[in-house]
Amino acid sequence: MITVGLTGSIGMGKSTVAQMFVDEGVPVFDADETVHALQGPGRALVQAIEAAFPGTTGAEGVNRAALREVVFGDEAAFCRLEAMVHPAVAAERDAFLAANADAPVVVLDVPLLFEAGGWAGVDKIVVVSAPPEVQRDRVLGRPGMTAERFEAILVRQLPDAEKRRRADFVICTDAPIEETREKVRAVLTCLTTPAGG
Repeated sequence: MITVGLTGSIGMGKSTVAQMFVDEGVPVFDADETVHALQGPGRALVQAIEAAFPGTTGAEGVNRAALREVVFGDEAAFCRLEAMVHPAVAAERDAFLAANADAPVVVLDVPLLFEAGGWAGVDKIVVVSAPPEVQRDRVLGRPGMTAERFEAILVRQLPDAEKRRRADFVICTDAPIEETREKVRAVLTCLTTPAGG
């Protein structure tokens, strides 16, 4: 099995590219989706988060907007939250890898692959990228997003240029969707073609 780490800064099109890998039949582990699930009603993380950050949960699980307000700009609070979330996500990732052990290629879709150290546990790295102006337009077009919040997110992420430098493959998404899909297919061809083939 080849384990691919898929990453990219906010607004680069990573989720779209991840879906393209799914469309090609590749099992994809979505770290963000896993966090959402772990913070849903009745899940273990809900109780731990409520204990650490009172008033941030309810009948629907974690109120992500309320939690975001509590940890926004508070480095110590953010680190406490990460210390709860990361081990739970790692356990889910390990279960995913075990369940897909026969797949020739699996993708781990992890936004903070470099920042959280996950790059060391994958065979190849695919970085999804786009020009800064495209990224900014996409992100500020999201409901509830502000320029201040966007800048705060960017500060926590490795710069795009550094991610690209450390990648095995870069997929740029400032192109027609079918061009991006062809790039995904080209990456898969490279990964699955035997050396010298």
